[in-house]
Amino acid sequence: YGNIATPITKENRTSNLPPEHTHRWTVSVKGVYDEDVSYFVKRVQFKLHETYTNATRTLDAPPFEVSETGWGEFDIHIKIFFRTESGEKPLQLYHHLTLHPFGPDKEIAKEQNRPVHAYQYEEILFNEPTEAMYEVLTSNKAPELAPKRTGKIMYAQDTEGEEEDRLAEAIKQVQELKEETRKKLIDKEKTLAEMKAATGKYPKS
Repeated sequence: YGNIATPITKENRTSNLPPEHTHRWTVSVKGVYDEDVSYFVKRVQFKLHETYTNATRTLDAPPFEVSETGWGEFDIHIKIFFRTESGEKPLQLYHHLTLHPFGPDKEIAKEQNRPVHAYQYEEILFNEPTEAMYEVLTSNKAPELAPKRTGKIMYAQDTEGEEEDRLAEAIKQVQELKEETRKKLIDKEKTLAEMKAATGKYPKS
């Protein structure tokens, strides 16, 4: 599940679009290789930002996707309903709508107005499924993940490692920012202490 976003340019902007809208985007729930998942998914509900007309969109048939235009990023609440014979409660997920490029080549992607792909792999397991649901699942076996990602294969067994690398890089950036802020506070306190020592009192703020 996730989204794809494409920048709106002068060349592809239509007259009916609000002037502040900067991207076209589509959020979707689908198989890892775009295969139909309706054999076990009955319904998908997307809850968009409240500023959108009919913010809660419910889809009872594939493709399970919603397309819109906009300018801001926000969290989308996704609710997946399984077939009645599963006896399972709906699965609730959250996806952060991503409009802007990320990753090591984000600046190049931005300059070239490349589409942004922001998808997450969620493995759904049915523990002790009903006999009817077991029959459904075994009759429509999902494909196995490829060992490595290629141009057309978005998810593979090595994707998890890439996600861990991205998280590690994000944590590193946060730690560097905290350290920079800490050093600035220490320098400021040192300056105030020196001024107090010289004047006998703290300067007025």
